[in-house]
Amino acid sequence: MAFIHINRQNFYHNLNQIALQIGSQKSTAIQKIAIVLKDNAYGHGLEMMAKLASEFGILHAVVRKTSEAKQIESYFKTILILGDSILAHEKFSYTINTLSDIENAQKGAKVELKIDTGMHRNGIAIDALEIALEQIQKKKLELVGVMTHFRSADTLSSEFFWQQKNFEIVKKRVKELGFKCIRFHSHNSTGILRTNNFDEDMVRVGIGAYGYNELPDIFDKVVLKPVLSLYSNKVATQTLKKGNRLGYGGDFIAPKEMKVSTYDLGYGDGWSRGNNEKPFVTAESLPILGRVSMDFITLASDKEEICILNDAQNAAEQLDTISYEILTSLDEKIKRSIV
Repeated sequence: MAFIHINRQNFYHNLNQIALQIGSQKSTAIQKIAIVLKDNAYGHGLEMMAKLASEFGILHAVVRKTSEAKQIESYFKTILILGDSILAHEKFSYTINTLSDIENAQKGAKVELKIDTGMHRNGIAIDALEIALEQIQKKKLELVGVMTHFRSADTLSSEFFWQQKNFEIVKKRVKELGFKCIRFHSHNSTGILRTNNFDEDMVRVGIGAYGYNELPDIFDKVVLKPVLSLYSNKVATQTLKKGNRLGYGGDFIAPKEMKVSTYDLGYGDGWSRGNNEKPFVTAESLPILGRVSMDFITLASDKEEICILNDAQNAAEQLDTISYEILTSLDEKIKRSIV
């Protein structure tokens, strides 16, 4: 089966770069990083990346579900769960996205109130802030954080600053109402990579930690290094004669006599079927020949193993998508190992 290498050195390089963006002493900066490990750590392997992050000194994590949090509970001081039934737990805190979340939460649960400062996806409206805070107290929940999410941190526009200003209003009001020991956080990867004066309590780092700076070139570029490389093993080799048609539909026609091999990767492993009229070119400059099958691709090679991908941004450009989709689509059953 195909396999994945996780580059520890590149991962730690990226975390160091993010710590530099935070701007305080390195040890203090690292304590402000919350590593986002949702969706199998963006395809990199949940527990593997949790362990690496913990060994680096990261104290906080962010996941999607309680089941994920339970798998990595031993590695972190706190774990923020973005979307699940809200339960009382010493280490877990849960995002409040709606007023009904408060009503349905288990008494004594730790919660972090998400405020909609302009993205209009999830979160409490700013004008409902005081109602939400009152209900949190009435329900006897422990408010440990207040957060928001930027909709345009990766574009050069005033919207980023507009949302920051809205969140400053929220922070001021929460403090005026007497809430203490609250961690405020709004920055994601692109937010921190474009910021020169970070002054919040935590930054939620996802795609940046895995090696991708999604900011356009007009911004000062923080150089990050991809952490994941995808490899595929040879299954069989044969020689095509000129004019032989290959695979489903026979879309590829051999222009000459050529040696080709099948490799153990397909859309059953989470690899994109793509468009065979514009073949994907692997990290070793080999185009996929014909259609991607459920379990196989064919390449003009007889090497025992081929590096298919070592830069998800490059792959995403070829497949007309984004790096997030390339990475999170990779099947959890693909063996991952640290190099």
